[in-house]
Amino acid sequence: MQKLFKSCYEMDKRCYDEYGLTEDVLMEHAARGMAEYIKAKFPQGSTVFIACGPGNNGGDGMVLARQLYGDYAVSLYVPFGVKSSMAKLQLERTAKLGIVPCNEVHDADVVVDALFGAGLNRRLDGETQKILHRLNALNGFKIACDVPTGVGSEGRLMPFAFEADVTVTMGALKESLYLDESKEAVGEIICTDLGVSRGMYERASDTFVLERNDLKLPSRTQKSTHKGSFGHVAVFCGEKEGAGIIAATAASRFGAGLTTLVVHEHISPPPFLMHATVVPQNASALAVGMGLGDHFEEEFLQQYVIDSHLPVVLDADAFYSDSLLAILSQKERDVVITPHPKEFTVLWEKLTGEKLSVAEVQAHRFETVRRFNAKFPHVTLLLKGANMLIMQEETLYVNPLGSARLSKGGSGDVLSGFIVALLAQGYTGLDAAIQGSLALTEGAERYEGASYAMLPTDMIDQIAHLEP
Repeated sequence: MQKLFKSCYEMDKRCYDEYGLTEDVLMEHAARGMAEYIKAKFPQGSTVFIACGPGNNGGDGMVLARQLYGDYAVSLYVPFGVKSSMAKLQLERTAKLGIVPCNEVHDADVVVDALFGAGLNRRLDGETQKILHRLNALNGFKIACDVPTGVGSEGRLMPFAFEADVTVTMGALKESLYLDESKEAVGEIICTDLGVSRGMYERASDTFVLERNDLKLPSRTQKSTHKGSFGHVAVFCGEKEGAGIIAATAASRFGAGLTTLVVHEHISPPPFLMHATVVPQNASALAVGMGLGDHFEEEFLQQYVIDSHLPVVLDADAFYSDSLLAILSQKERDVVITPHPKEFTVLWEKLTGEKLSVAEVQAHRFETVRRFNAKFPHVTLLLKGANMLIMQEETLYVNPLGSARLSKGGSGDVLSGFIVALLAQGYTGLDAAIQGSLALTEGAERYEGASYAMLPTDMIDQIAHLEP
């Protein structure tokens, strides 16, 4: 996993004050990261079009032009002139090499956006929007310098952005690159250093980006075990029984030794799933809410869920139940909740009386998760989305590995099943949420069929082929 920061300004200042580096040195290294990427991906002689803004982000682009010039056919576009002292210096240096800025946007093998970087806090003006439309219409491979132009300091689109294939960000990873709203614009994210290693540049952080290699699958290395060694999951199967069956199937696939569907009436589950009308006495974790509806009486839920000491996953219909939400106040219990944004607005209003729209939650995802954590720090919250946010006890993790394959009913039930399986096997709530989310995204990534065709059961099947 990698550290994530809201802003890098303090760390840049540390480079100046403690390490004796200058803006000039940082710019050289920022551009070098982009140059090395281009040289690794494109042969010498390729055409490179670099659009530069009037400030230091534009200065980075001008340094890139100088570093590539001679080996690549570089076109430098400076539509707004230069304003910062560093941009003026870098433009003078390109001129001494013989680089003459062009007057129009034109296509190239590589198109670099160095117009406006991190810290944008205003809506783009009309002229900048016109330039972005032209840049986005080009066929070349698109690289954003630090942050795509049009992605604001909070990650919001202002009102749209340069559509990068790759964003080469400078120094450290920034939260603005991981808001769902900007995911399409950002593309792949690569971080380059600024003259010192990232270990020397970065400060402490309580926010992290998860990577594929953070996935740690359940293992069965001991030879003398039995089914009870790996926990017993109880999944409440309600009005929409398919949701409960999907979750229970996922739990069984992800290592739970036993999985029981808690039902009121006869159903026909797969033969590897048990079913009972009460929670088994040897159950070690519960999952409640998937397709639940009003299927169970309040007294039943009180006895077997609310008054229980077992680790629990709450999802879907659980967020509409005042009695089940009372579980969030149980500080001695491992509680994981997995709402999507709409469900979060419901539970937040029930818990606080404050009404939030889905748009507000999506526009302020990091802030929203942190506000919940301030009230319920012991609860593990997983806010679903293109970038899943997972937080507990003031530490926040981002899983950015989601894909459109997951945009289908049942994906959330699979996630709940993975998480409750890990809870049953003794994982903490936080670790279960992290590993369950990574298993979900990795399973979806490995599906080989058409992106629109994946079923929840396909995702579950892929888990069998992941290796520890």
